[in-house]
Amino acid sequence: MNDFNQKIIAEFRANGGIVGGPFAGSTILLLTTTGAKSGQPRINPLVYTTDGDKLVIVASKAGAPTNPDWFYNLVANPVVTVERGTEQFQARATVPEAAERERLFNQAAAHMPGFADYQRNTTRTIPVVVLERIP
Repeated sequence: MNDFNQKIIAEFRANGGIVGGPFAGSTILLLTTTGAKSGQPRINPLVYTTDGDKLVIVASKAGAPTNPDWFYNLVANPVVTVERGTEQFQARATVPEAAERERLFNQAAAHMPGFADYQRNTTRTIPVVVLERIP
């Protein structure tokens, strides 16, 4: 998976945020978190939606029984770096719960139906993360 992500990251940066392959036409961002244990920067390409001026990402891990590592990293260190297109900025990550999580998850699944499939295939509640730009 790391090699796969590295290729997407390189393509994203070489093409101003545009990638092809399975993510062609998707809205992609690069999320840099600080490792919860290592303290090292970790970069992950992620599909996102928007909610007003906020970015919304889903910690689906393709419906795996555990959350992705990047999720644990941003819970431990909620200030992250976002690359969207050619823009780079810092954001604060929050994890909404209950009705707000449900609303944002359903909004994301409406744009990317795979998220609903992932939720059906796992017993965990897939977290949603809101990224708000830090002025």
